[in-house]
Amino acid sequence: MTDSSNGDMESLVRALPFLKRYDDQVIVVKYGGHAMGEESAALRFGRDIALLEQVGISPVVVHGGGPQINAMLKRLNVQSTFVNGLRVTDAQMVDVVEMVLAGSVNKQVAAAITRAGVIAVGISGKDGGLIRAKKLSRTYRDPESNIEKVLDLGFVGEPEYVDAQVLELMIAADIVPVVAPVGVGEDGQTYNINADTAAGAIAGALSASRLLMLTDVPGVLDPEKKLIPEMTVAEVRAGIEAGWISGGMIPKVETCIYAIEKGVKAAVIVDGRVPHAILHELFTDGGAGTLIKP
Repeated sequence: MTDSSNGDMESLVRALPFLKRYDDQVIVVKYGGHAMGEESAALRFGRDIALLEQVGISPVVVHGGGPQINAMLKRLNVQSTFVNGLRVTDAQMVDVVEMVLAGSVNKQVAAAITRAGVIAVGISGKDGGLIRAKKLSRTYRDPESNIEKVLDLGFVGEPEYVDAQVLELMIAADIVPVVAPVGVGEDGQTYNINADTAAGAIAGALSASRLLMLTDVPGVLDPEKKLIPEMTVAEVRAGIEAGWISGGMIPKVETCIYAIEKGVKAAVIVDGRVPHAILHELFTDGGAGTLIKP
């Protein structure tokens, strides 16, 4: 037997306890960032998700598509308006968002998984009433007047209710659901939803074993900028309060906390730029990011 074969066998033996742990469990993966724009990385992601399905795990993918939306807006010469650093989604823009997320991006992600040997089907949060959304309501303090004002982002929404039945039917049929984060209001209005937020809500509705948030950073870093392998919800909140968890990491960890409070056993912030990060996280002792647990 070659050294390579020995190494493969040892890897398999080390992975066996983890395969047993996650057998028949739902794993929700939020997919986005740089990996989505590179064909080789996208195909590798598809193979990793297919492998989860093939070993008895039930993966659900929720994807973003910010760079693809920006590229399409540029092609269509649609100007973006920002309020307090956040993009306003008007009626024209929400049509573009739906076209890109629920159209080309959604089908590309599903196709990459299907090419790897399992059936993946792309849907949006509007399909089957999966995500009922409401208009996102935020306030901010005007720096000039110091008066608190309501931030109107147009057709940007947040999940109000997730009906997991359509996903459960797909999972029962050994189909990998690939979900675009677009929801519908009670009045039929389409809303653009942040992919992290949508993934957290879906993971909670499915009582998933894990929520994996693929990002463009290694995970949560301590004040010395070293990766923290594992944290409790209380420790995350303390880090936000102390100020060393800040910026774009705050909404990610808040999504993890939200999912855990909804019944997800644990959530992980993983560097999606690392090849096979999902497999490293699920099937090795060390993991590949920051695990957040109750």
